[in-house]
Amino acid sequence: MEVKLWNDKREREMYENFSELYAIIKAKEKLEKAYVRDIIPAADYEMECQKLIAHFKTLSSTLRDTLPSIERFHDTYNMDCPAAINRLVISSVPAIVEHRAAAAASGLTSAATMAEFFPLLSDLSGSLNKLSILPPDFEGKTKMKEWIGRLSKMGAADELTEQQARQLHFDLESSYDSFRAALPTAGT
Repeated sequence: MEVKLWNDKREREMYENFSELYAIIKAKEKLEKAYVRDIIPAADYEMECQKLIAHFKTLSSTLRDTLPSIERFHDTYNMDCPAAINRLVISSVPAIVEHRAAAAASGLTSAATMAEFFPLLSDLSGSLNKLSILPPDFEGKTKMKEWIGRLSKMGAADELTEQQARQLHFDLESSYDSFRAALPTAGT
């Protein structure tokens, strides 16, 4: 038995557009999750995001008379894609562009941030070296020494890449965890 989804060419076109819209929203949700989980490089995320936003805007204008609202479409088909709706309908720009704009508005460039951060990292390293409860090969001491070496080789205008910044954050977090584990507990 054959089931017809449409009665004429116009209805068929409408359902095809709905399926494309559905695919764009689902793809955008997956892209947002991949970016948040650091599965996709930032440059690739931005490029693909721009493409999906452009396709979405084109399709939305085509469906303007047929579809009352994208949010209603999203709810009608139980899509559960809040990140995609935020990026496509509300902000209409990739997260990277949004973050750059926020950083520019705050007036802090990553070079300026590094100028403030380097002395703090140096102080931290000095403090760790003074603690006699920590062995000389303590992970935190080693990591801080490596980062100070890397940062001191950088020029005043040089910036950390996103990957380097994430690695620095990871190293600081793991060093802090190791430091807490090395502290004597009460009663010992």
